[in-house]
Amino acid sequence: MSDEGPSSGQADRFAALVVLACHDLRTPLATVAGFSKTLVRTGELSERDARFVEMIDEASAQMALLIDQLGLAARIESGRYDPLPFDADTLELAESSGDDRVAVDGTGTIVETDSVTVGRALAALAVAALRFGELSLVTWTVNGRELTLTPVTAAAAPVVAGTDPRDLGALVARIAIERLGGSVTVDGESLRVRI
Repeated sequence: MSDEGPSSGQADRFAALVVLACHDLRTPLATVAGFSKTLVRTGELSERDARFVEMIDEASAQMALLIDQLGLAARIESGRYDPLPFDADTLELAESSGDDRVAVDGTGTIVETDSVTVGRALAALAVAALRFGELSLVTWTVNGRELTLTPVTAAAAPVVAGTDPRDLGALVARIAIERLGGSVTVDGESLRVRI
C-alpha cells in the first residue's frame, strides 16, 4: 500500500465528482429557498412561523454559499476554473461584503480580475478573522493592490492564512486569490492580501 496519496487521475475524478455534486445540490436547495420566500410573502404566517421560515431561508443562503465555495475549490484543483476577468476597484472589492463588522479605509486601484470571486474571498477572510478571533470589528486598509486586514488575533491567524483548515471560506479564498496571481500572508496581527 502506497503512502503517496491518490493518483492525479483519482484526484481529477474526485474533483469532477465534487463539482457535479455541487451542481446537483443547487436544484433542491433552490426549491427550499423558493418555497420559504413564497411562504413569507403570503403574509399568512404567524409571527413565530414567519421567523422560522426566515431562518430556513437564511440557512438556505448559507448552504448556497458553501456549495459555491466547495465547487470553486474543486474547479480550481481540477484545472477547470476559467476566471472571467473584469476591471474592478480594489477598494470596492474590499467593501463588497456588505457586513457592518468589516470597515474599509484607504485608496484602491483598478485591477483586472474575477471580481465576484475576489470580493467573496475578501469577505470570507474578514468573516473568518471575526469568528475565530472573537472580534466585533475588523478593518481592511487598501493601498492600491495591497489590502491589509487588522486585527488578526493569534487564534485566527492560522485559519485566515489557510494553514489550519477550520473555515471553508478562508481556505477557498486563499486558493482562489493565489490562482488569480495574488497572495495571502499573515504578518503579525495583520493579514496581507495582494491582488
